[in-house]
Amino acid sequence: MKDIQELYEDAVELLTQLIETPSLSKEESATADIIEEFFANREIPYSKSDNNIWALANPFDKNKPTLWLNSHHDTVKPNSGYTKDPFLASTADGKLYGLGSNDAGGPLVSLMSAFTHFYGQDLPYNLIMIASAEEEISGKNGIASVINQLPACDLAIVGEPTLMEMAVAEKGLMVIDAKVYGKAGHAAREEGVNALYLALEDLRTIKDFEFQKVSKFLGKTKVSATVIHAGQQHNVVPDLCEFVLDVRVTDVYTLEEALEELKDSLKAELTPRSLRLQSSHVPEGHLILKVGEKLGIKTYGSPTLSDQALIPYPSVKIGPGDSARSHSADEFIYLNEIQDGIAGYIQLLDTYADMLKTN
Repeated sequence: MKDIQELYEDAVELLTQLIETPSLSKEESATADIIEEFFANREIPYSKSDNNIWALANPFDKNKPTLWLNSHHDTVKPNSGYTKDPFLASTADGKLYGLGSNDAGGPLVSLMSAFTHFYGQDLPYNLIMIASAEEEISGKNGIASVINQLPACDLAIVGEPTLMEMAVAEKGLMVIDAKVYGKAGHAAREEGVNALYLALEDLRTIKDFEFQKVSKFLGKTKVSATVIHAGQQHNVVPDLCEFVLDVRVTDVYTLEEALEELKDSLKAELTPRSLRLQSSHVPEGHLILKVGEKLGIKTYGSPTLSDQALIPYPSVKIGPGDSARSHSADEFIYLNEIQDGIAGYIQLLDTYADMLKTN
């Protein structure tokens, strides 16, 4: 069995390869190959569907609970603010630079290293490592496409940059297309019913809108108007005004419930683009909460979206790196964060095993 230093060296080598292999969402086949090679070189059997790869740490036992380890290997496009080559892994001042180093390369390779540590051990749970695709766009060929191919889990540990704090709840996302109808007419003769003015009434409501229920983990559900369009000609009263609402939904609402509350308060016709990205929270009394408390891990509710939104089982989000660096120019992760991440994941899984045996 390798020690933490050896696992860390393997992780940095793997992350370097991943950074230097472009893997934009829907274009992750080359990084999928690298992850396959990682498992193959260690003689760990794995499965693959599209660009999602998973492996079991031990033979599956239906009488044991199941834990998923999950993180993603796709990235967003590098933004125009980069001063370094986003596809070159470079180190300076204890930092490893490169696109995807922090989100979520660091958490991914740390989870994979922790997984190899436990591979072949007699564990009180089934342990499955899942490297997923299309997370950055919540794509249909990402984690959602393999859930039915995997055994249900009692807990998913989702690797994202959280400073190794534990997100026990996460906001969901609903994008709504809104339409307000008026009646066209000539602007000079004050004809028609101006859809823009009608929409202003709804926009004023949205500006000050407060949902009725508040989450103790995530606070308030929030709605924001982000896009608006109306009219084609300066002299024609517009008969249609369209706008877009961005709704960040807490764990006390389903997306459907939040939609109904908005419909009761607005005049616009509201059509959600998707009802897939639900909010999540860990049920009270779940063992992972007791594990986190025993280890002194800070818990919080996360405003950012991850594969948690598509996993229909209890989940937490935890990993090395800092969410504030995600999608930023000259993205980086501290090298010591990777080493601490591996040790932190191993400690978390060891403690979970110990407490599972005594509960």
